Amino acid sequence: MAVSQNLVHRRQALAALLTERGADAMLVSDLTDVRYLSGFTGSNGSVLIWADGAGEDPLISTDGRYTEQVAAQAPELTARIARNTVAELARAAAAARPGLRLAFDADALSYAQYRALADDEALSGVDLVPTAALVTGLRAIKDDGEVVLVTEACRIADEALAALLERGAVAPGRTERQMARDLEWEMYARGAQAIAFETIVAAGPNSAVPHHRPTDAVLASGDLVKMDFGAVYQGYHSDITRTVVLGPPQPWQREIYQIVATAQQAGRDALTPGAALADVDAAARRLIEDAGYGEYYVHGLGHGVGLQIHEAPPIGATATGTLPLGATVTVEPGIYLPGRGGVRIEDTLVVTETGSRLLTTTPRDLRIL
Repeated sequence: MAVSQNLVHRRQALAALLTERGADAMLVSDLTDVRYLSGFTGSNGSVLIWADGAGEDPLISTDGRYTEQVAAQAPELTARIARNTVAELARAAAAARPGLRLAFDADALSYAQYRALADDEALSGVDLVPTAALVTGLRAIKDDGEVVLVTEACRIADEALAALLERGAVAPGRTERQMARDLEWEMYARGAQAIAFETIVAAGPNSAVPHHRPTDAVLASGDLVKMDFGAVYQGYHSDITRTVVLGPPQPWQREIYQIVATAQQAGRDALTPGAALADVDAAARRLIEDAGYGEYYVHGLGHGVGLQIHEAPPIGATATGTLPLGATVTVEPGIYLPGRGGVRIEDTLVVTETGSRLLTTTPRDLRIL
């Protein structure tokens, strides 16, 4: 399906949600949501989507820096050039339909922006309706084109790690920071347009810190080395973690690695359409708890991945809702022993009708370097 058709379908899906909620239109100001609905990637922009049956064309607004870009990226939307894109589109909606119910994303619009709209005489009679997660909920279900892009981002990350390992760059004497930069350049060399987040390389006791930031700490024989990284390809992210050991593993290292590997497999097996998100988390968590390491597993099992590195659906013990067909998510249990070391194994997967399919393919067996 062509990208433009996907964009039309996304806008139609949002229009249907607005109709269900009794809104006449929605002002979308989160830049990721703007991109999702229009294809526009500038740093200033908003979109106005009308409900079903409104008979109005969708609008997009950005400032003069992006006149040519918005015409190229969002040719199906009527563009209005203004610095204050939120006010511009709200006034356009009010002029087209006085007294309308105008929805907005309460998580994206600041209080100052809301007050400015509420106090704007041009919007007199407009009912401003806060909503939550309408577009992010749509984004949780990936279309075929999005899955292709996430898959490509995963390929880049997989191949970058393989290249690093093949040339012996994960070895005693090197620093965490050197390895992180090496991983990033390997991803860029394979087509990444950006890194998905700050690359994590954590060695020895630092591997017990879930989101350790790389330092000049030197890798040493006997260390567990945790690498958490990802690539961005055409706006879509990948996320993968692998933990290796430098030299023969100690019994405790092998033990926690095997527990995490078993829990990760259980989490992957629990990824089925309609499964309760908390139950997916529990499938992995109970294995770690039963092994006596529950207090050392300190985060949720995973999260959605797409235009953002963390997006819906969240997979954790307190998560509500169910797993949708077509979601691209991570499964990433871990055990972190303070002062000793930690293990995390993470993959990105897509939820299919029969369960899930791995998008990151680097082997998960304990690698001894």
